[in-house]
Amino acid sequence: MATLKSSILLKPSVSSSSSQQKRVIRAAINIPKRVASISLPELRTSGLDGLELHSSIEKRLSPISINTGFKRLENNGVDPLVMAKIYAILEAVADRVEMHNNIGDQRTHWNSLLLTSINAITLAAATMAGIAAISAGAPAAALKLSSTSMYVAATGMLLIVNKIQPSQLAEEQRNAARLFKQLQNQIQTMIRAGNPTAVDVKELMEKVLALDKAYPLPLLGVMLEKFPETVEPAVWWPTKQRRRQSKGLAGNKDFNGWNGRLEGEMRQIVNVMRIKDREDYLKLASKALKLNKILAITAPVLTGLAALGSAFVGSPSHGGWAVMLGVLGGSLASVVNAFEHGGQVGMVVEMYRSNAGLFKLMEESIESNLREEDLVRRENGDLFETKVCLQLGRSLSQLRDLAAASASKGIEIDEFASKLF
Repeated sequence: MATLKSSILLKPSVSSSSSQQKRVIRAAINIPKRVASISLPELRTSGLDGLELHSSIEKRLSPISINTGFKRLENNGVDPLVMAKIYAILEAVADRVEMHNNIGDQRTHWNSLLLTSINAITLAAATMAGIAAISAGAPAAALKLSSTSMYVAATGMLLIVNKIQPSQLAEEQRNAARLFKQLQNQIQTMIRAGNPTAVDVKELMEKVLALDKAYPLPLLGVMLEKFPETVEPAVWWPTKQRRRQSKGLAGNKDFNGWNGRLEGEMRQIVNVMRIKDREDYLKLASKALKLNKILAITAPVLTGLAALGSAFVGSPSHGGWAVMLGVLGGSLASVVNAFEHGGQVGMVVEMYRSNAGLFKLMEESIESNLREEDLVRRENGDLFETKVCLQLGRSLSQLRDLAAASASKGIEIDEFASKLF
């Protein structure tokens, strides 16, 4: 710490019997090193008390201390407006994480509550239909009417629930919360380790909007199609992504970390992910989607037939068949509904679709770097290889072994790229 010493001459009050006396008071003020080179003129006053001395020094030092932070930002090349926008995006992303978490919990509760309610209504209606078959008179008519009404209500509820697929909605919100949390961490890392620019602001805005589009919060009008003709990988990133160069790593002596071995290795990893991992998850998603379609149609059909059968319970000509439909149809409908929503088949479809999207994102990221002929403009090769290893759950040696096996066996390779999913 630098030490600033000022000599101050203070005169005591004038006395008729004694001459004026002078006392020298020395004050030591500690100033940070960053302002040590600033020289202040010696303060020499008379009749100043401690408050005036403090005020005088504060006036001289306050501009320095106030502007120190801004000078640091200016020296690092950070625009305060850009930083303000970055922090605004960070706040919005944190809010979206909370929103998606809350709505995900809400839709999980929807799935469990609606499943329990519909099955309870269906089984109660089946019980009433059976009791009505062995009863006579007014009680039988009341039981038939109640059973039919409950079956109709269950059919309507099933049509709505099977259309929106609450378990799949909940999985969408969980994925969105995780991806927004990932984006939040990236922004915080950018603030701590880098110098954000206006280009970074634009890129972050595009990522936020792409995530909003991929995982919408409302149901009406913008809900994702739950029963598409074909299953496509989930896409939650902008169409054009900028390759982020790590500060201080680009342009080093070893060609920015890239060489022929690493390029060939990355090409083989892309091939494995495309023909094995992504293709496998899309096949699984298609099978789960077909099963979900069958279950979503079967349950309302069974409750509808059960409602028709319960209406004819006790009829002389159709009594036997009516009882069978009224009781057996309701029982089977509850089993199908429990399997579909209790097993969360819609959630499984979304999980497979999201995993396929992750592999597609990795493929695009690798191919984007390989297409760039200027090695300096690529992401650092060593760092990029490490990221790929972490995303696939492999070590560097395992990744290289996989690339070598793919090069030798081609499409006949029996190993998947990812060890996480």
